[in-house]
Amino acid sequence: MSSQPVFIQVGALAEGFAPDSHSLAPSGDLQGRRFSLEFDDGSAVSLHFAGAQSVDVERDIGGKKHLARHECRVSSVRNGIYFVDYVGVDETRTDDQGKARNVSASYVLDVRRALCTATIGALPSETETHIDAFTRVERGMELTGVQVQIQHGRIAAGEGVEPTQAALHAPTRELIGMRNLYTYSATERYEHVYLNENFYAWQCLSGVEAGLADVDRCHMIGIDEKLYLFVWREKIVPTLGVIMIDLDRMKTDGKIFGYQGSRFDALSNFPVGAHAQVLNVTRYPV
Repeated sequence: MSSQPVFIQVGALAEGFAPDSHSLAPSGDLQGRRFSLEFDDGSAVSLHFAGAQSVDVERDIGGKKHLARHECRVSSVRNGIYFVDYVGVDETRTDDQGKARNVSASYVLDVRRALCTATIGALPSETETHIDAFTRVERGMELTGVQVQIQHGRIAAGEGVEPTQAALHAPTRELIGMRNLYTYSATERYEHVYLNENFYAWQCLSGVEAGLADVDRCHMIGIDEKLYLFVWREKIVPTLGVIMIDLDRMKTDGKIFGYQGSRFDALSNFPVGAHAQVLNVTRYPV
C-alpha cells in the first residue's frame, strides 16, 4: 500500500526548489532608474531602483507621502519586460487583530509599451487560516484565505519610457484548455491544467510534493503575445504564486510566497522558474 502524500509548508517547499533551480538570474537593468506608475483605479506609485536589487517605493497614503525601501528581486523573461518582487509591511491593510499586514508586491513593468501590472497579496492570519472549508462556504467566503489585488495601468514617466496608446494588460482566456509540464529543477516537476477563468488543477509529478494535487483559485493576465502573468492562491496551505509564463521561449520565472512553518511567525518568499512544455490542448465543442 502506497504512503499517504502529505501537504508541506511553503518554507519546506522552498528548500526543495532551491538546489539547481531554473529561476532566472537577477537583472541589473533597472538600477538607478525611476518609474511613475498610474493605475486604472486612480492609485499611483513611484518606484526608484536605488540598487540592482533594491527599490524605494513612494505612495500617497491618506494624503501623506509614504516612502519605504525594500530589498527586491528583478528578473526579465523577455526583453524590455521586467518582473519586480518584494515583501513589505502595508499600514493600510490590517489582520483580524488590527496589526499591519506583511504583503507581497509584484510588478510587471512593460517598459517598451509603457504598461504595468501590480499584484499585491496578503496571507491569512492564523485565526483566518483555521476557518474550515465548510464554514467558509456557509459564510459565502472564498475557500482560500489568501487575498490578492491586481491592478493594471501605465508607466506615466520613466527613463527610456515613451508613452503609447497600447491597451492595458488584461485578463485572458488563452491558457484555458492547456495541459502544461513545468520542470523547476532536476528534481521538481509539476503539471498544470488550466480549467477556466477562475481555477486550475496542479499535480506534483516529482519532488518534495510528489503525489500531491489540487484545484485552486487562479488569475491569468495577458502581458504580450504568448506571455502571461499567472497568479494562484492555494486553500490548504496558505500560498500565493506569481509567475510569468513565456510560451514563446518556453520559460517561466516568478516567486512563491507563504509562511516559513506552521507557527505563522516567519515568511518565505522565494524565486521559482521552470522550463515549460505544452503537453496538449483541449478545445470543447461549442
